[in-house]
Amino acid sequence: MANKMDLVEKVAMTIGSTKADAERAVEAIIDMITTTLQQGNEVSIAGLGIFEAKTRAGRTGRNPRTGATIQIKAMRVPKFRASKTLKDSVK
Repeated sequence: MANKMDLVEKVAMTIGSTKADAERAVEAIIDMITTTLQQGNEVSIAGLGIFEAKTRAGRTGRNPRTGATIQIKAMRVPKFRASKTLKDSVK
């Protein structure tokens, strides 16, 4: 499994910079994606996919501990759709 620090190390090696500079670059990308989704817009990265915020409808659920019926409110959730290039490379 890869994590954020693995990504930072790969960016630092690829561009030949320090890990601190690479971490700032990775943070900037994550912040930009988050901010854009909060504004209700999509982020499309060629070869990777599309990040978007979708509205999940409200629904009735159950409390697993008590079995009581509860109402779950509608909410916005982040979604990711992989590009064809990414899908083909994973096959």
